Parts: sequence; structure tokens; C-alpha cells
Amino acid sequence: MKKDKKIVKEMFDDIAPKYDFLNHFLSFGIDKIWRRKAVKMLKELQPKHVLDVATGTGDFAIQINKDLGAKVTGVDISVGMLEMGRQKIKSLNLDSQISLEEGDSTNLVFKDNSFDALTVAFGVRNFENLPKGLREMNRVIKPDAKAVILEFSKPTLFPFKQFYTFYSKFILPALGGLFSKNKSAYTYLPESVKAFPDGDKFLDIMREAGFKSCKKRILTLGIVTIYTGIK
Repeated sequence: MKKDKKIVKEMFDDIAPKYDFLNHFLSFGIDKIWRRKAVKMLKELQPKHVLDVATGTGDFAIQINKDLGAKVTGVDISVGMLEMGRQKIKSLNLDSQISLEEGDSTNLVFKDNSFDALTVAFGVRNFENLPKGLREMNRVIKPDAKAVILEFSKPTLFPFKQFYTFYSKFILPALGGLFSKNKSAYTYLPESVKAFPDGDKFLDIMREAGFKSCKKRILTLGIVTIYTGIK
């Protein structure tokens, strides 16, 4: 499945106003638990400055600041998503702690070895060039810094696998289209998950990009996986 950067950007700009509501609604609120579990994997390192790639509306960035007290720089290609995120951050009085910038994951503007840690939540599967994006992520973090990547994966356990396939193929696009008026965006979601090289395949790509000690943690019967790697 080829992901055109311009099309992905326009799609997320379009659904930005309803994105947070639908994330929580369609995941039955479990997405908040997934983010907290991912942030916990950085706690022992106590990073001072974290880069959140594909930050979207800033939910992960806000969670990082809340749980770790770290400053966060978030980047995303969608101006619409960033605008929603900035509104949230301002309402929480976190402007001095979290900054959101327009940016491309495959061509980050930051200098080498700039950040203490890096996170991505539900974003790497949208990268136009996944290996290049991971190499860029590796480049901008300091030696021995950790990357934590939260991403959808494909359940394998019967009968949950069958239920999840039905839900993501039929129910999710219907509900997503009803609330966001963009059914194609929520048809894209299961297609992008299906095309994504999850599990051990993704760990191999992380290693090739320069990460070591790469590990995975499967959550909620395989709906999502947390991947970690050290520079």
C-alpha cells in the first residue's frame, strides 16, 4: 500500500476537528491506557526533552509532560491536527512545556543528537518511507536515548482476530464516516494497519535503521504493540 504524503496530510487535515472524539469513541477509551503504558517505558530514563513525531493533536505529548514532567516538541505534517493540538495545549496552560511544529518525519529539521527520547503514537504506519523515517528518528536522538513507538498491529488469536477484522472493515468506517463526514479516512485506517509490517518485521526495520536492544510488547490481544529501541 503506497502512502502519498500529500494525500495523507489532506486526509488528516479533514478529520482533525473530530479526531480526538473518534479516537476515544472507536477504541472505547482504551487508547488512553495504551498511551500511558507507552509513556511508562520512558520513566526510568527521566528524559528532559522528548521529540514526539506524528504528534497529531498532541495527546501523546500532553501525556508525556503530565507523567514525566519533560518538555516536548511535537511535529506533524497536518496543519489541521496541529491547530487542534495547540488549542488543547493552550487551554491546559502548557505552552511553555509543549511546542508543536509542522514537520516531515522523513526530513526532520533538528540537529543530530538533540533529544533525550523520542515517541510516536499511531504514526509510523503512515510514513511515506518507513526506513528513512526511522533513520531520521535515530539521527536526532542522543546516544543511548530510547525510542518508544506505539502502533496498531494485527490480532492473531481466534475468535478475536475475526471480530477485530469485521469491526475494522465494516463498523469503524461506517461510524467514522458518520461523525467525521470522511468515510475514506476510516477505510484507510484498517488498510494501513493491514499493510504495516508489524511484529518482528518492524523490529528488523528498526535494527536496520540503527536501533539496538529492540523489543516489542503486545497489548489488548494484539490490537496494538509498543516497540522500543535504543540508539
